[in-house]
Amino acid sequence: MARRRRIYEGKAKVMFEGPEPGTLVQYFKDDATAFNNQKKGTITGKGVLNNRISEYLMLRLAEIGVPTHFMRRLNMREQLVREVEIVPIEVVVRNVVAGSMAKRFAIAEGTPLPRSVVEYYYKSDELGDPLVSEEHITAFGWATPQDIDDMLAMSLRINDFLTGLFLGVGLKLVDFKLEYGRLYEESGEMRIVLADEISPDNCRLWDVKTNEKMDKDRFRRDLGKVEEAYQEVARRLGILPEGGPGDLKGSESMQ
Repeated sequence: MARRRRIYEGKAKVMFEGPEPGTLVQYFKDDATAFNNQKKGTITGKGVLNNRISEYLMLRLAEIGVPTHFMRRLNMREQLVREVEIVPIEVVVRNVVAGSMAKRFAIAEGTPLPRSVVEYYYKSDELGDPLVSEEHITAFGWATPQDIDDMLAMSLRINDFLTGLFLGVGLKLVDFKLEYGRLYEESGEMRIVLADEISPDNCRLWDVKTNEKMDKDRFRRDLGKVEEAYQEVARRLGILPEGGPGDLKGSESMQ
C-alpha cells in the first residue's frame, strides 16, 4: 500500500490522511512523555494497548449516546477516525485530589473531592498547558459559550459512565483528560464530538483495594512496571490483544 501523507505528529500519536475524504488514520506510538515533554521514554507495547483500550471505551461511550470521532480500529496500532477541528482546550475531570491539584493546593494526594471538579487547560506545550477560565476561553476565541456548555455536559456524563465502568473492574477513576473537536457535517452544521483517546495515558487509574497506580504516573514517577500496569488495565477490561503480551512489540501499520 502506498505510504499515506502525514498530517500531524504529536507526543503519543501520528495522524495520517485517511482513505476517504473527512477521515484520518490515528497511529498509536510507544513513545511516552511527561511534564510537558521534558521527560521522554518508551513504553513497549503502549501503542497497541492504548489503541485497544481507547477503541473499547469509545464504543461503550457511543452506546450511551456520546458522539465521538472514532469509526473503527484498523489493526494493532491504528484506527480510523473522523477528521475534526480540535478545540485547543483540555478538559480535566477530577474525582480525587492527585497530580498538579495536590501540589497547587497542598492537599494530600488521594483525598476524595466532595464533588467532581472540572478544569480547563489551554493546549500549548510552549506555555506548559496553563490552567484557564471560561472567560479566557471565550475572550480569546478558543471556543464559544455553547461549545463550553457542550464539552462540560459531555465530560460530566463521560465521568459518570467511566467511573462506574472502571469500578466494576476494580479500578478507581481518579481523574482524566478529554479533548474535543468540531465535526462539520455535509449539511453545514457543526457539532462538538469527543476526540483524541481515552487510555491510561490520560486517565489516572488506581486499584480500588490497594491504591496502586495503573497509569502513566508509573512512568512519570519512575515507579517501574509501566508496561505491566497498562496490560493489567486491558486485562481487567477483557481486551488484552489476541495472543497476549507476546504481540505487544509488533509495529503493524498501514504506512
